[in-house]
Amino acid sequence: MEGLVLIRVHLDNVFWRDKRVVVTGNTGFKGSWLTLWLKRLGARVTGIALPPSTHPNLFTLAEIADFSDVSYCDVCDYPALKRVIEQARPEIVFHLAAQPLVRKSYRSPVDTFATNVMGTVNLLEALRAVDGLLAAVFVTTDKVYKNKEWPWAYRENDELGGHDPYSASKAASELAIASYRSAFFSNVGIPVASVRAGNIIGGGDYSSDRLIPDAIRAWQSGQPLLVRRPNATRPWQHVLEALAGYLLLAAKLSQTDSHKDKELCSAFNFGPTSDANVTVKDVVELARQAFGNALVTYEDVKDSLHEASTLSLDTAKARALLGFKPHWSLEESIQRTVAWYQAIDQGKSARELCESEIQEYEAML
Repeated sequence: MEGLVLIRVHLDNVFWRDKRVVVTGNTGFKGSWLTLWLKRLGARVTGIALPPSTHPNLFTLAEIADFSDVSYCDVCDYPALKRVIEQARPEIVFHLAAQPLVRKSYRSPVDTFATNVMGTVNLLEALRAVDGLLAAVFVTTDKVYKNKEWPWAYRENDELGGHDPYSASKAASELAIASYRSAFFSNVGIPVASVRAGNIIGGGDYSSDRLIPDAIRAWQSGQPLLVRRPNATRPWQHVLEALAGYLLLAAKLSQTDSHKDKELCSAFNFGPTSDANVTVKDVVELARQAFGNALVTYEDVKDSLHEASTLSLDTAKARALLGFKPHWSLEESIQRTVAWYQAIDQGKSARELCESEIQEYEAML
């Protein structure tokens, strides 16, 4: 009960109302959902991002530019990024801007490292000059861990690593965050944390090489979905589960003297419910049932691009320190995701669909 009270307090619009919040990467899938939620909570959001990279995209569909200030700026451009940060004067920062795709990182390793490592460093450096900064939350990934293909869930103090450029670049960004926290931010009382979530699903993701978006595209065009690695196991979770953790942590960090708490100013796993660490095939079959009349072709393809076979997250720390726990089962998360895309296909409003789901999620807290 105490944990639920804590969550309700920190997801309450009394705390967030009129807070100056910067969200980098707010034109992306997760960034768009986060901006919508912050708007509902009454925050004043400034987005820093490149233009949307897909068509369609949630940022445009939900008309997010109508209620947030958006600066189209590459986080790799330090002078431009610093100017936007100076103008925004953020009290809370969420850093989501990234090159987020594993397979793309093999095609564009230099750009991946530049965006994910130096983009993070540039933001850290720009934030050093911000007066009134209450907290900064840096979003990395569950793939920062050196994957040993073992059956145990990874904890925040496990070894970092990364075979592919995406994973390695995110692990490197974790080191940069830790360095800046120790060398600069702790000295001036600014709490900084990093967050690691699982494989995120939810309406509005139109990226390529992602399971649910690929499935929806195939099935809506009447084509079978080709699944290349059906036996790979991942932690799957709805986007609102992860974002609730980010918002909760940011609010908790904003409390007086939180910068002195080394456990709080550190890395956090935000994983799914216990039923959601399953194979790609399990997810596809649930999505197939939810969609109806969907075809799938399974091929266990052994290509040259290495991807981990097994990955899961231990979320004991987030439960103990934040009272965080996920609420939606895997089946419900998939049903909601598929229903979102089907509703869009029927002409429903993306913003109304997202706001309705946020409201339903909040009602569970």
